[in-house]
Amino acid sequence: MTDVMVPALGESVSEATVSTWFKKPGDAVKQDEMLCELETDKVSVEVPSPVSGVLAEILAPEGTTVAANARLAIVTEGAAAATTAAKTEAPAPKEERKEEPAAKSVEDAPAAKKAMAEAGLTPDQVQGTGRDGRIMKEDVARTVAGAAGAQAAAAAPAPAPAALPRAPVPAEDAAREERVKMTRLRATIARRLKDAQNTAAMLTTYNEVDMSGIMDLRNAYKDAFEKKHGVKMGFMSFFVKACCHALKEVPEVNAEIDGQDIVYKNYVHMGVAVGTPSGLVVPVVRDADRMSFAEIEKKIAELGQRARDGKLSMAEMQGGSFTISNGGVYGSLMSSPILNPPQSGILGMHKIQDRPVVVNGQIVIRPMMYLALSYDHRIVDGKGAVTFLVRVKEALEDPRRLLMDL
Repeated sequence: MTDVMVPALGESVSEATVSTWFKKPGDAVKQDEMLCELETDKVSVEVPSPVSGVLAEILAPEGTTVAANARLAIVTEGAAAATTAAKTEAPAPKEERKEEPAAKSVEDAPAAKKAMAEAGLTPDQVQGTGRDGRIMKEDVARTVAGAAGAQAAAAAPAPAPAALPRAPVPAEDAAREERVKMTRLRATIARRLKDAQNTAAMLTTYNEVDMSGIMDLRNAYKDAFEKKHGVKMGFMSFFVKACCHALKEVPEVNAEIDGQDIVYKNYVHMGVAVGTPSGLVVPVVRDADRMSFAEIEKKIAELGQRARDGKLSMAEMQGGSFTISNGGVYGSLMSSPILNPPQSGILGMHKIQDRPVVVNGQIVIRPMMYLALSYDHRIVDGKGAVTFLVRVKEALEDPRRLLMDL
């Protein structure tokens, strides 16, 4: 018998949720055939069968949250597997696991056990809301908050959604509503964005850029560019290059706070926000400051397609030092992007719109784009933020500056 284990999830990812089982107990499986899919905070991970045989038992049903080193299932090799599989279809083993004592549940949740020890609580004093009555860290915090009164309750971690009941809905409206469980990715997006608002001293500065210089350059060379490099010349490579140029002059926008330290990064790992059917993800173009326009365009195209297909690896989602978000592809004229923690800056691009502007004392029509830089005011001062955005504007309006490092 061979255990099916949770595969490596990547750094900072300690657990995953079993989203789909492709096989059921008793099914024959081949080596490397996909058994199930896990959903982590960032990407989906497929789990292959380590051997050929029969899926004898599923230890983590759909919806179960599993640790990074947990067992998911058992595969029995050879023809004898069918007998084992038949036994596992009986409910008895599952019932036995449900009847495990409370102490065992606590041991399976080290964070909750530690929190109870610090609060001087026993498992009998805490009402578990996890699977099979498992005590979670949030349950301990809720118990401590209730005992300490309103002040402590305000400082406690946010309770489960069930603790904040929804207002009553008329029956005729309820019949026309659909309730769908929030995906792990969506829940993580919500948590990280709210954490960013609660932690960083976030501020946004705005400017606008005349895109005619880039558009003229692109129209002049796009055919030759695509013929030579095999990829279309888009606007994103200009923005990545402009940001890399500006980050060298204002390094605090490319830094992060770690406790009482500021970590300055002598590299640019550019996060490029991509909308997917399941939510916003931010693949990272590593060492973007060392790449050519063609290399940037190829990498962004590749990562964008992999993001939409749900095929991004954990490594491709981590380590970004600055982010660019392009709401303009959806028609956004102006917005204030939220930081992508622990980064200290994010640039928001918007739609290009013909507007009347004054050039050399004359009113002319130019393709204009609003730019927004959200930054962490704890580390980036207003002067640095404005300087950064002005340098981006200058580089975009006169792309020759990028070639001359001006």
